[in-house]
Amino acid sequence: MDYVPRDLTTRIQNALRSMPVVVVTGMRQVGKTTLIQSQAIAQNRSYISLDDFAFLQAARHAPESLLDRASAVTLDEVQKAPELLPVIKSIVDKSRTPGQFLLSGSANLLLLQNVSESLAGRSLYLDLWPLSRRESKRTQAKPFLIDFLQTGRLDLNREWTPLDGDDVILGGMPQIVLNDSELEMWFLGFEQTYLNRDVRGLSQVGDLAQFQRFLHLTALRTGNLVHISELARDAAVSVATASRWLGVLEASFSAYRLPPYMGNRTSRIVKSPKLFMSDSGIANHLIGPRAKAMSGDDHFAGQLLETYVAQNLRSMVACFEPLARVFFWNVQGRYEVDFVVELGQRTVAIEIKRGSRWSAADLRGLRRFLDLSPNCEAALLACNIEAPTQLDDKLYAIPIGLLLS
Repeated sequence: MDYVPRDLTTRIQNALRSMPVVVVTGMRQVGKTTLIQSQAIAQNRSYISLDDFAFLQAARHAPESLLDRASAVTLDEVQKAPELLPVIKSIVDKSRTPGQFLLSGSANLLLLQNVSESLAGRSLYLDLWPLSRRESKRTQAKPFLIDFLQTGRLDLNREWTPLDGDDVILGGMPQIVLNDSELEMWFLGFEQTYLNRDVRGLSQVGDLAQFQRFLHLTALRTGNLVHISELARDAAVSVATASRWLGVLEASFSAYRLPPYMGNRTSRIVKSPKLFMSDSGIANHLIGPRAKAMSGDDHFAGQLLETYVAQNLRSMVACFEPLARVFFWNVQGRYEVDFVVELGQRTVAIEIKRGSRWSAADLRGLRRFLDLSPNCEAALLACNIEAPTQLDDKLYAIPIGLLLS
C-alpha cells in the first residue's frame, strides 16, 4: 500500500516547532502510526511503540531510563503507560524545548485524564480523522470550503471529482480505501478488536454482548438528534449506563456529538446535539445490510451520506483551520440546516441532498438561515449535480464533490 500524505502533516510539523509536547489522537487504525512514522515527521526522532511488550514493561517499571535516549522522542499508544506522563512533565519543565515529545494514542479517556493533569500548558492536541476524500484523491489545493471561509471567495470553477456511492459505503479507513480488502471481513475484525481491546481498556463493561448491541443501536442513529433516554430504553440499560457507554464511544473516537448552532435568535431552536459515527463505512457495517448511499430508497442512505460529509468537514477544519467550528441548525418542527461552519464573523450554511433535483421545500432551511444570520455569506445546497449554479443572492446549488474538494 503506497503512503498517502495526510493533510494533518503540516499542522504536526508546525506544532513540533513551537510546543514541547504534541499529542496526536484518533480512532483505531485511522493511520496515526503510519503518519508519525512518515519521513516528513519521523526524521531525526526516536520512535517507541508501547505495543511492543519490552518497551511497555520498561515504560511501567523504569520510565526515566526509557526516555533518557534522545532529544526528540515519539511515543506510540502512550495511553497504555500513563506512568510516563509525570516523567515527561519533569523533563519538559527542566528544558522546555520544542518538539521534545510526540505522543500518539487511540484511546482518549486516559489521555485526557492524565495529560491534562500532567502536561497542562505544555501540550497541543491534534485529531487525525479517517482518510478524507481529498486525501484519497491526492488533492493538493486548499479545501474549497476553507478557502471560502478564509477569503470570502467562492471558487465555483475549481476542479473536483464526482462523488460515487461507493465513497460513502467505504468510508475513510485507510485499509479499506487503499486496499482490496474483503469489506465485511475487515469491518467485522475491526469491531471485534475494538470491543475486546479499546472497550475493555476504557471502561468497566461487564457484558460485551450488551455493549455491542448498544454500539449497533448508536450506529442506527448516526446523523440524528441524541436522545439518551430512548437509546437506553432500546438497549435495555439504565440512562446512566447509556450515558457512560456513549462516553466510551466518544473517548475511543468512534462517535461524537455535533453541537447546535446558537448564533441567531429564535425561540424554538433545538439545543440537543446530533450524534454521528466517526466513519460512514463503519456505520454502514454496524447498521447491517449495505445501504445504497446515493440512490434508491434505503432508509439509512441519507444518514450515511450526511455522516460521510460530516467526517470530511471536520477533517478539513482540524487540518487547515482549527479556529473554525462545525455545527448544525434546527428550529423545532420548522427549519433545519445540516451543517453550519463558522470562522470568526463568517459563516456558511450547508444542506446535503442525495438526489440531483430539489424543490422549494429543500431550500426552506437555507433561506431562513440566511434571513436570520447577517454573517452568513453563502448557503449551499450540496447535491448530486454536474455543475454549480447560483439560485439566488448568496444561495447556490453545488456538487457534493466540489464541497469536499
